[in-house]
Amino acid sequence: MIGSVKPLAWRHSSVPTATAPSQSSPSVFRLDQLAEVLDRHARWVKGQPGGARANLAMADLEGADLSQRDLRGARLVGAKLTRSRLHGTNLAGADLFGVDLRDADISRANLMQTDLRGARLRSADFSNANLKGADLRSGTLEPGGTARRGSGPDAQDAEAAKLVHKVALAHIHGEALIPSQGVPTDLTGAVLVGANLTEADLSGSLLQNADLTGANLERANLTGARLNGANLSGASLEGARFDNADLIGTRMADCDLSQTTLGSAQSPRPMDSMRSELQRVIFDHERWIDSFGKRGERADLDGADLCRADLRDVNLSAASMRGANLAAASMTGARLMMADLSGANLEGANLMGADLSGANLSYAVLTGADLTRVKLGPAAIKDPSGRSTGRSWASNLMGADLRRALLVNTCLAQANLSEANLENAEMDGADLDGAKLQRATLPRSLPPRR
Repeated sequence: MIGSVKPLAWRHSSVPTATAPSQSSPSVFRLDQLAEVLDRHARWVKGQPGGARANLAMADLEGADLSQRDLRGARLVGAKLTRSRLHGTNLAGADLFGVDLRDADISRANLMQTDLRGARLRSADFSNANLKGADLRSGTLEPGGTARRGSGPDAQDAEAAKLVHKVALAHIHGEALIPSQGVPTDLTGAVLVGANLTEADLSGSLLQNADLTGANLERANLTGARLNGANLSGASLEGARFDNADLIGTRMADCDLSQTTLGSAQSPRPMDSMRSELQRVIFDHERWIDSFGKRGERADLDGADLCRADLRDVNLSAASMRGANLAAASMTGARLMMADLSGANLEGANLMGADLSGANLSYAVLTGADLTRVKLGPAAIKDPSGRSTGRSWASNLMGADLRRALLVNTCLAQANLSEANLENAEMDGADLDGAKLQRATLPRSLPPRR
């Protein structure tokens, strides 16, 4: 079954080409021609007469069913394959530079030695797929479909990896990308359970909230990768490189790290003494807030293990709590305005009545959390003397997992909920005025916007 596809532009070629085809004067590709292109490609792979390599560069194949097809060596530069089915498809050696495979089913597919640089792979299902030797570094598709592929695999030294990581951060926060570095390959929320990523180059890629349970990452290059909230439990990591990677909030249970290279990776710091120091941290932080930064010190609780902690009514506004474990914590009435809780685990936490105006909860886990009457609207920005500037900062819940969360009478005005999962969340009386809901998974009974 080919499935439903939209019209696309194509230019046939029986030999590899160096750049993607120009879109300035595209040939219109009719729906009934796709079967012929795929059939000719199958003959090309087998060396049979009448065969020709499939060139579907910049094609719009959204929702297409290409399961079990033999697309070895096919050219799919910049193709749109969102929500498509490629289960069991053989894509070994295919050119997938800049491809859009968001929400696609690529389970059990063969992607050995594929070029996936700059690809958009959010929430794609790569379960048990073979990505051995795949190239998932940064890359850029320029206007007209030209692929800027960079300077080869040896260019990813430590300094370059740091720059790539900065690009990744900019991409997450919606900031302008550094043109010379390219767009990071985006695997945010992708399912890679049991996938074979042996010797894959994932340097600089975005893997936050990705599920890599039981994956084979032996000798994989994850230099500068962002893995906040990713699950690597049971993954095979022998010879894997994590230099400059962000591992805050990454789960690595049952992983043998003895033969991995962590280099200067950002890891959760040991929290053996955190409970005894917590009161001092909070006290210094409150002094820092009350003096507008002149006394005390901003709380740094990145990666802290605060599971089941009693944080009722505390003031941790603007604190840094990236990747912190706050599962089942009691935080009723807490003040967390503009706090950075990105990638934090707040599963089952009680935040009833808390103030999280302007907080960063991107890719945080809030499954089953009680957010009743929580303020998640914009925070007013003040000058150093405490006077309002007239500007505000919206809350960020991009990619957050809010399944089964209680959001009754919660203020989410202007909040960024794009790509958040709100499945089975209770949202009676929630204020969604001006909220961004692009690609969010919403409950069946979503309250009307105010």
